[in-house]
Amino acid sequence: MENGCLLNFLRQKGGGVKEAWLLSMCQDVCEGMEYLESHSFIHRDLAARNCLVNEHNVVKVSDFGMTRYVLDNQYTSSSGAKFPVKWSPPEVLHYSKYSSKSDVWSFGVVMWEIYSEGRTPFENRSNLEVVNDITRGTVSYTHLQKGGEITALCSALKPTVGDGRELLSVSRESK
Repeated sequence: MENGCLLNFLRQKGGGVKEAWLLSMCQDVCEGMEYLESHSFIHRDLAARNCLVNEHNVVKVSDFGMTRYVLDNQYTSSSGAKFPVKWSPPEVLHYSKYSSKSDVWSFGVVMWEIYSEGRTPFENRSNLEVVNDITRGTVSYTHLQKGGEITALCSALKPTVGDGRELLSVSRESK
């Protein structure tokens, strides 16, 4: 796609992105993930680095190397399989169990990436420290200045909560 991966696109813009545009990017990712889920796919590797931006600045979910088709909305990976720790919810970290709900968690992290304009989640933290933080429930994304209400909602996201559409509709209603 013309503008490359979302992560690099955000970093190149360097703070020059309006909040409405950031929200639109989140909506694009949400719609892509909604499409996958409606066709019984679990992405398992949703991150800004795995989204592309076209010439109209529309974000498209990409990189389907870890995607799985599921009949019962759950997939358990084999032990020892590699996965993106900083984008993974507790059930993946501890039991290697993926579902559309784990994709929702990853979507929350992608929203954080978008609103932080390309920062790395849990920067300066090792994977082990991240696992411990998530296990203890001490994860916080609320330090961002832009999108405060969205990052607060992301912080409140739990793997048992509904889908990202609810999160975005709450944000749009408050505008």
